[in-house]
Amino acid sequence: MSVFDHKKALADIPHKPGVYQYFDAEGTLIYIGKAKDLRNRVGSYFNLDKSQINGKTRVLVSKIRKITFTIVDTEIDAWLLENSLIKKHQPRYNIMLKDDKTYPWIIIKKEAFPRIYWTRKYIKDGSTYFGPYASVGMMHTILDLIKETYTLRTCNLPLTPQNINEGKFKVCLEYQIGNCKGPCQNYQTEADYNHNIEEIKDILNGKIGNVIRDVKQVIKTASEELNFELAHAYQKKLGVLEKYQSKSTVVSSAITNIDVVSIASDERYAFVNYLKVMNGSIIQTQTIEIKKRLDETDEELLTIAITEFRTKFKSTSKEIIVPFAIQLVDQNLKFTVPKLGEKKKLLELSEKNVLFFKREKLNQYEKLNPDLRTDRILGQMQHDLRLTQLPQHIECFDNSNFQGKYPVSAIVVFKDAKPSKKDYRHFNVKTVEGPNDFATMEEAVYRRYKRMLEEGQTLPQLIIIDGGKGQLSAALTSLKKLDIEKKVTVIGIAKRLEELYYPGDNLPLYLDKKSETLKIIQQLRDEAHRFGITFHRKKRDQGTLKTELELIPGIGKTTADKLLVKFKSVKKIKQATPKELEEVLNLKQVEALKAYFSGQ
Repeated sequence: MSVFDHKKALADIPHKPGVYQYFDAEGTLIYIGKAKDLRNRVGSYFNLDKSQINGKTRVLVSKIRKITFTIVDTEIDAWLLENSLIKKHQPRYNIMLKDDKTYPWIIIKKEAFPRIYWTRKYIKDGSTYFGPYASVGMMHTILDLIKETYTLRTCNLPLTPQNINEGKFKVCLEYQIGNCKGPCQNYQTEADYNHNIEEIKDILNGKIGNVIRDVKQVIKTASEELNFELAHAYQKKLGVLEKYQSKSTVVSSAITNIDVVSIASDERYAFVNYLKVMNGSIIQTQTIEIKKRLDETDEELLTIAITEFRTKFKSTSKEIIVPFAIQLVDQNLKFTVPKLGEKKKLLELSEKNVLFFKREKLNQYEKLNPDLRTDRILGQMQHDLRLTQLPQHIECFDNSNFQGKYPVSAIVVFKDAKPSKKDYRHFNVKTVEGPNDFATMEEAVYRRYKRMLEEGQTLPQLIIIDGGKGQLSAALTSLKKLDIEKKVTVIGIAKRLEELYYPGDNLPLYLDKKSETLKIIQQLRDEAHRFGITFHRKKRDQGTLKTELELIPGIGKTTADKLLVKFKSVKKIKQATPKELEEVLNLKQVEALKAYFSGQ
């Protein structure tokens, strides 16, 4: 494979805003990007330390064999051109916008006595289009409002003045039932019809307050002139408009024309919500999904999504509310990160929408492919716990004893964030006398990993110690003895505040109480405690029974052990026949045992 001389290519690239394109050895376009300084941005791909970039970016850089670029006047032009080229060419390493739906529009047809209806085809024929509507339900709600409030024609007759004056048409059933005023027979003037159309345009533009104000004025004038029939008709129209306004108005009407965007992302996907606000009403809303290709930042993804939304919804707003600062300079566009007030409420509404959408989408994906959930949780754990590798194999230690007696240590194993019960182990502590929890932990950790090393087993990526700094230090002592302290990550979890301790770090790490990472760690800790307690109680019960058997004359510790091994419990020993007991005891011991349990 030929080596690409990036230094030679960079020499031809200017320090100006523009769009760059990467091609591979076959001449295939593999990536498109934008920059306010082309040379600095392109050079950054080749000058970064390999440890600072992720695997996908390293693969991309290794495949670059040709670089082309386009200079533009401003950064905003680069922004728009990049979006256009990505949608046209869909390079392999660019993000994928998952939104292949065709959304409907409301059209006011360019014709005499314009019809109003919905369509999925946008044709540049001079008609006025509103939308597109991501929510079909919202679109139909608006059309129902128009139908209920205004009497418009639904026929497709060519209502030219000549045709009407020549009497070519007759009124239909819609006129008879009051849904149309009969412009086809000149029962309604074009001026009156167009006045309704202008009001409808105001409603579709979010200026419903203007329409309500005009309707109230008509009611007032009609009442003063004692035209109660007209006043009643407009009073009915007012009720419909106010009902719609109460449902659609969410902020102050002082907010006239702005866009709102917010983002929620994880390792694989990003979700961006868009709200278009006109005169205090949300008239457009949509959430899109973006599948990541490289290690794109939220800022990069948000700028791409903003371009997509503004192009699709033909937005002309001069202000965009965003959740964080965006490094994009344009004299005609203002980015606002609100701290309080109505704009902050709008941003919070957008964030609620995007988080709900993200949760629903990921739940759908994980139901169809459970491995996605595993990958997501492991990736989140790696990020939260600052691990260098995915914690696919986790082990957790817990100790149990009763007043210093019957000390045991339990180990539970999780693989791919799920319990692997066949790998659970417990130890009878051999070297520790009395209630010494630290020494017990040291022995258990040493014995566990000494055996794994001897048998050539793969070590876990993460070891969790149930306890604070003392237990963690004891575990680390054993790992150092085995010379594996740098091959695994070990942390301790203290019960009081669920804080996590790292070796050599005096300050604990506190995770969000609702985080999935903490829930997995708690599940490990609780499972180790349950498994350890179960074994400890069994051992303690056996010890108590053995003590009781040793009270029988002629039966010592060794004989008591043999009885428990064969019969498993004192109850079964009591029920055993003399012949069965003789398999372990002599005749004198059998008689003593029977006499003891009969109370003689």
